[in-house]
Amino acid sequence: MDSFPSTNLALKVTGESVISTENVAEDRIRREEEQEIANNKRSVIWKRSGGWKAATILLANQCLSTLAFFGVGVNLVLFLTRVLGQSNADAANNVSKWTGTVYMCSLIGAFLSDSYWGRYLTCAIFQLIFVSGLVLVSVSSWFFLIKPEGCGNGALSCTPASSMGVAIFYLAIYLVAFGYGGHQPSIATLGADQFDESKPKERNSKAAFFCYFYFALNFGSLFSNTLLVYFEDHGKWTLGFLLSLGSAVLALVSFFFGTPGYQYVKPCGNPLPRVAQVLVAAAKKWDVIPAKPDELYEVEGPDSAIKGSRKILHSDDFEFLDKAATMTEEDLSHEKNPWRLCTITQVEEAKCVLKMLPIWLCTIIYSVVFTQMASLFVEQGDVMNSFIGNFHLPAASMSFFDICSVLACTGIYRQILVPLAGKLSRNPKGLTELQRMGIGLIIGMLAMLAAGATEIERLKHATEGQKVSSLSIFWQIPQYVLVGASEVFMYVGQLEFFNGQAPDGIKSFGSSLCMASISLGNFVSSMLVNMVMKITAKGDQPGWIPDDLNTGHMDRFYFLIAVLTAFDFVIYLFCAKWYTPINLDDSQKGIEMEKQEGDVLARV
Repeated sequence: MDSFPSTNLALKVTGESVISTENVAEDRIRREEEQEIANNKRSVIWKRSGGWKAATILLANQCLSTLAFFGVGVNLVLFLTRVLGQSNADAANNVSKWTGTVYMCSLIGAFLSDSYWGRYLTCAIFQLIFVSGLVLVSVSSWFFLIKPEGCGNGALSCTPASSMGVAIFYLAIYLVAFGYGGHQPSIATLGADQFDESKPKERNSKAAFFCYFYFALNFGSLFSNTLLVYFEDHGKWTLGFLLSLGSAVLALVSFFFGTPGYQYVKPCGNPLPRVAQVLVAAAKKWDVIPAKPDELYEVEGPDSAIKGSRKILHSDDFEFLDKAATMTEEDLSHEKNPWRLCTITQVEEAKCVLKMLPIWLCTIIYSVVFTQMASLFVEQGDVMNSFIGNFHLPAASMSFFDICSVLACTGIYRQILVPLAGKLSRNPKGLTELQRMGIGLIIGMLAMLAAGATEIERLKHATEGQKVSSLSIFWQIPQYVLVGASEVFMYVGQLEFFNGQAPDGIKSFGSSLCMASISLGNFVSSMLVNMVMKITAKGDQPGWIPDDLNTGHMDRFYFLIAVLTAFDFVIYLFCAKWYTPINLDDSQKGIEMEKQEGDVLARV
């Protein structure tokens, strides 16, 4: 295009064509109109991808895959005791270790998602692994473990399983753990990617998505905690596993079905070297005085040095790391070396990780509370009176009350508590994520107190000479309801907090921290059970959690967890008060969106 300086009032003559300044003005107007049309076309592309339509498909995927996962996990402790013949303590420990592995795998999935594969490809690959694990679970139970047919129902014992059958079963359930755990942080972050943070309405939709995401998770587990548990409790283990497999296949199909409508974010590269560069650069300049914030090194222009990430403004936390962005004479005289000189954004990314860690560590004890539902709550209910007339209620199905509590509390929180707290605090979110997580800790502590009180009452009604109690299993309802209420505050708050506070380059890592806290909570729970049994089971003493729970004191174990939770809450208050939020430079949205409408399955 020719340019026309404002001082040039002459005419440009080419042959017989004469273009006046008026023609130039008209030409500029025409170009502006074309640009506006192009912008409108781009906005149409945005509307045709992402938004609630794509997010709803991902919520359905989460619902179906969770149904499949809990079809294996919710009754696993009874499968290990009834079919594989393990003791109560060993089965509880094995379930805790397995559940811990599930959520520890989320860190692997998050790393691959943020660094190399992106959210979509990570979800696709790990869901395929998840389906293959469920196939193997169904095959191993059918051909090797459930013999005779219908065994493991609490009345008919199974024949001892072969070592090969047990090995295949363990391989299968750990494939399930790897597949489900690996795609969880990516599916949550992919759902959040469907909303444009630069628009206030969609920013609110993103916050609502995390609430509905946890709602979908619990809605999916509702089916597995009722119908599938009933089948498995009556010895129809293979049928339960096959139904889980069918749900996982439907989840995978629904995920691929939504491919053309997703909003895609490119991976930002491996974050580990970036964080390491900051630490190494700061160590090399240990004797350098950090420069003033406006003198620290940052690349020019709106884009960050981290591809696909927005710039992060300077914060006063961990001031010693500012040395990595302080320019010395050596930095000015030589070519810039990222292992000696880092940008402010790169330094702040490392700071964000360090700031989130104390909050994350404080959530681990809560996950110890949460994991009791899949282990000791089930074992406790299994020795209570679970008959309604002639109908036997499976102990694992009591988690139905936890799910109902989550579903009810989610609605109460979104429709009542948020507007009310918003008016009082003038915060559109109602309560901050940190406040919600603190409330979750308190309610979780109350759940453990309720579980301990139920166990005391159960022991009073213990049947002499037997391992059961005449106390109704419905005494467990308060502890399940309280755990469900605490989940809404703790886990939804965690999803929002870690995803929102994580820099653009490690969003999936932020989401994975919520799953990782559940993972470590399971390992800590297993460690506590082992420690308690070693200390309390000495001589003729059966310990707090023996095979015959009527001779033990599981109530004391519940009270121990409640005390630990109360102590953890005090530490959490100090960490939450100290924490300062991330400060993103939103003047330019550095994230590159791949607004694709074509088939992306070639990535798989």
